[in-house]
Amino acid sequence: MMNFRQAIKVLKNGKKVARVGWNGKGMFLYMTTGSVVHLDDMKPETANYLRSFCKDKCVDEIEICPHIDMKTADNKLVIGWLASQTDILAEDWYVVE
Repeated sequence: MMNFRQAIKVLKNGKKVARVGWNGKGMFLYMTTGSVVHLDDMKPETANYLRSFCKDKCVDEIEICPHIDMKTADNKLVIGWLASQTDILAEDWYVVE
């Protein structure tokens, strides 16, 4: 078992982590590396805000910063997961294989 600080280090090393205390089965976190996305590569139906942002700022690309995402129990993705205070203070983190 690990604390949150240790779990973050594991994420930064490219592994997945989860908590014993989470109710949903199959949930885990993973780190998404940063990237640069070009306006021409953005699908209008899935990137409306990004396309508008780029056009408003007169740029043809945008940098997406590294962030933590979550795979949910019902096989959905939460982009930009945020830790609760309970998650931060928990010491039941483990590496997901």
